[in-house]
Amino acid sequence: MAASGQVNGNVSPQYLGVTEPISTAGPTEADHARTQKLEKVLVSAGLYESQDEAVLREEVLGRLDQTIKLWVKQISQNKGFSDQLIQEANAKIFTFGSYRLGVHGPSTDIDTLCVGPRHASREEDFFAELYKMLADMEEVTELHPVTDAHVPVMKFKFNGISIDLLYARLSLWVIPEDLDISQESILRNIDEQSVRSLNGCRVTDQILRLVPNIQHFRTTLRCLKFWAKRRGVYSNVTGFLGGVNCALLVARICQLYPNAIPSMLVSRFFRVYTQWRWPNPVMLCAIDEGTLGLPVWDPRKNPRDRMHHMPIITPAYPCMNSSYNVSLSTLRVMTDEFQRANEICENLEMNKAEWNILFEPYPFFEAYKNYLQVEITALDDDDFRKWKGWVESRLRQLTLKIEKHTYGMLQCHPYPCEVVDSSRKGGHCAFFMGLQRSQGVPQQEGQQFDIRATVDEFRHSVNMYMLWKPGMELHVSHVRRKQLPAYVFPGGLRPVRPLRPLTVVSKSASGPAFGNSVSQLPKSDSGTTDEDVEDISGEGGERLKRKFQPAEEVGLTKRQTIREPMNVGDERMTTSISPAVASTEQFIMGEQETFDKTLKRGLEGYSAEEELEAVDDIQTSICRKGDSAELLQSKLEQASGTCREQSRLAALKPGSCSFSNGVVDELE
Repeated sequence: MAASGQVNGNVSPQYLGVTEPISTAGPTEADHARTQKLEKVLVSAGLYESQDEAVLREEVLGRLDQTIKLWVKQISQNKGFSDQLIQEANAKIFTFGSYRLGVHGPSTDIDTLCVGPRHASREEDFFAELYKMLADMEEVTELHPVTDAHVPVMKFKFNGISIDLLYARLSLWVIPEDLDISQESILRNIDEQSVRSLNGCRVTDQILRLVPNIQHFRTTLRCLKFWAKRRGVYSNVTGFLGGVNCALLVARICQLYPNAIPSMLVSRFFRVYTQWRWPNPVMLCAIDEGTLGLPVWDPRKNPRDRMHHMPIITPAYPCMNSSYNVSLSTLRVMTDEFQRANEICENLEMNKAEWNILFEPYPFFEAYKNYLQVEITALDDDDFRKWKGWVESRLRQLTLKIEKHTYGMLQCHPYPCEVVDSSRKGGHCAFFMGLQRSQGVPQQEGQQFDIRATVDEFRHSVNMYMLWKPGMELHVSHVRRKQLPAYVFPGGLRPVRPLRPLTVVSKSASGPAFGNSVSQLPKSDSGTTDEDVEDISGEGGERLKRKFQPAEEVGLTKRQTIREPMNVGDERMTTSISPAVASTEQFIMGEQETFDKTLKRGLEGYSAEEELEAVDDIQTSICRKGDSAELLQSKLEQASGTCREQSRLAALKPGSCSFSNGVVDELE
């Protein structure tokens, strides 16, 4: 969406986005050289498909389009429509996601949307009749309908190409071949699931309209997706960045630096988002309220929208937060990764580093001392595929419940990829979560977290699966770093950890080396002994020998402790509201006047430090205006409640956290 500002009565050149660019400077020779090196790295990483595979994808899409056209004529005939209407009956395939954006690679699936007429229902026709047609085709394998998803989808492989097929049922009797789904009127008189299905295509097309240079956008996005996957922060379902999130974040950087080339855009990406103060929303254009009355992202009206930690708003009506899955834990992980990448990019610009360093894989299975292991098994491949999809869609709830039940003091880092033990028969995979004390939480000797009820709730929600069959099993256990199964490591070889230096000091050294523990979780098959000795080189550098405390000797659970009355009254709690809260509402209100004044100071040619100040101005300049009383009151109550809960936790007695047996100790 183009906008323009007015300076001294003259209309300034148009720009894309809700604010003017930070810099319109073009690339230098060094920038061109770095871009060439970056592109070579992306090619060597195998991120581009071959010409043969590109042709195969086109053939598959053409064959799929023929199939759904035949399907809609058959159901029209079965329902007794006239010969003329049967002849005119039509359905159409649209693509979206990485394929439509032009950043797909080998083995990437194709996100597709089938748009059908009003007489073709989702349940009886799409998930029944079309399913039968696809099941009878030799080219189609691994056919799996997911009818109860937030956006219902049919998953399958067509000639080896993975397809995700959504369905939107329009209010039209006949679907024209030149249908334009970008028009708002296309959403009139359709169900909510169809609106969500259409949103993917509408958002993708709008992103391509809102970037100044599509080719530079594509190269940068391809790079950032590769980085996110290598660093373990690419998975929307587990609370990290998904494809549309990355696309929106990159598109905003392209708007702020319209003449930059990919190497510059990658560097600016991390420079900007390292400084971004969430929950400031990232938006490519002003939020369109629309005329159809559909709900849009608006924290002034929707209490749930105020709880979003990392709002990344889609540009097509109805505007939504594409990153609602992000939790406090996953946001912390991503923030740390932004900071690391920013430091590498600064070294790149000073010729002190190479691009390969940016893409070094994150050593997840060496980064934590304690892990949760969620194992999923089924008897055959078909049952396993359904069971795994169901459990995986609920893993995010486990992360959120751990955060909630430990009052944000225990950070849960989900590993975004499944791990498979190829030596086991039948369907099997495992998901892992790293556990550690949240940053800034003080250590208290003997304090423990009880998450038994948390895991029980998760198990209960998973066991509500309506299509459960015997053999579909779920096992949640605790494993220490040294007990991780060998199959999680490349080649099945466990890396050798160097011994940490030990410094012996007097017992009067200030503070213990550890304080919080999560105890009594089920162990992995490798087991554990009753006693476990850890060398600690933390605060005070003491070498400690600790015997684990069984759950039976404690008799105190989290559920019991949190129900005790609080002694701190609301009237005694005072806190200040972050400027980011104010800016969230100001973005929605569209008050850009201060933005324009701040950004018209002539930022072109500024140094990196000055650009960071400009980015900071983008967020803080509008924060000086007042919030609505409702929004401030809500945030004040939320902050007060958090303070009360943390004060409550500080007084907890040593507790237990058991699923069956075993101990998690010494949270790093």
